Amino acid sequence: MRSPMLITGGAGFLGINLCRHLLERGWKLRSLDIAPFTYPERDRVEVIQGDIRVGADLDRALMGVDTIVHCAAALPRSSAAEIRSTNVEGTHLLLERALQHGAKRLVFISSTAVYGVPDHEPICESDPVSGVGPYGESKILAESHCRTFRERGLCIPILRPKTFVGPERLGVFELLYDWAYEGRNFPVLGSGTNAYQLLDVEDLCEVIERCCQLDDSLVNDVFNVGADRFGSMRDNVQAVLNRAGHGGRVISLPLAPAVLALRVLERLHLSPLYPWVYGTAGRKSWVSIGRLKERLGYTPRFSNRDALIRNYDWYVANRSELTGRRGVSHRVPWSHGALEWAKYAF
Repeated sequence: MRSPMLITGGAGFLGINLCRHLLERGWKLRSLDIAPFTYPERDRVEVIQGDIRVGADLDRALMGVDTIVHCAAALPRSSAAEIRSTNVEGTHLLLERALQHGAKRLVFISSTAVYGVPDHEPICESDPVSGVGPYGESKILAESHCRTFRERGLCIPILRPKTFVGPERLGVFELLYDWAYEGRNFPVLGSGTNAYQLLDVEDLCEVIERCCQLDDSLVNDVFNVGADRFGSMRDNVQAVLNRAGHGGRVISLPLAPAVLALRVLERLHLSPLYPWVYGTAGRKSWVSIGRLKERLGYTPRFSNRDALIRNYDWYVANRSELTGRRGVSHRVPWSHGALEWAKYAF
């Protein structure tokens, strides 16, 4: 009988999409998350509510497990201390306990944030890393722990996905969806002609499953993951505005003044946008997925436009249930701050 796969962060945006993807394919799943698992799939997943920073919780979750997908992470809008304790120290403890429990493989979900603000394109896995802020830096340190544990016998595919969207995704994207739904125009930084690659969560789930199944010799490496077909930032935003059907259009803002204004608002705690968002949104940004195609034999199916429209449709269908919900995770809307009033200018 197939042993259960452990998904850390199983109650998060990526976690629940991965659970649904794998359940459809017959996997036996166990979820470990500090948050409650409140989805309809609750009776089909073995749920452990716990913290990856607590050894006893990890011991319960790792019992009888061969394969782990490590999605759990404190996200960029968490405090620096929370990010480090979860993403770095929590990952190290998970790796240590996984080895002790005899696990064979751990798929680590890193981020293209490790590359910092891009200065060329496409970015390859061999390019230098230089994370922006506590989150990007934490992923670099966590990857370093992963490489150390490879040397101790674990097979550890490291995935560096571009920003991914799909059902259940809100966070910063809820700003766009909210403005589009209300018939507003939407601003972009600069001309918006900068090529900007995203990723559909379903494509990421397929890549994760392949990393769980294929031979160690193929997967025990670092892989960028991004859409194969993507357009400009203007194209991305206009696709959502068109889907909303109110005639909304993209409005270009002068890049340098707009970034300065967002930086000031962030420091005054009046904007949910953090440096990684406003520092990259006006730049060309895409990664090479050649290694992904060659080694894992997979080409992502969804374009940026496909992914955003899927996510927007989910938002519209569930908008009434989101009223009053605010937080720092990708599964809830973020507080708009001053941007709640700024939308009336568009």
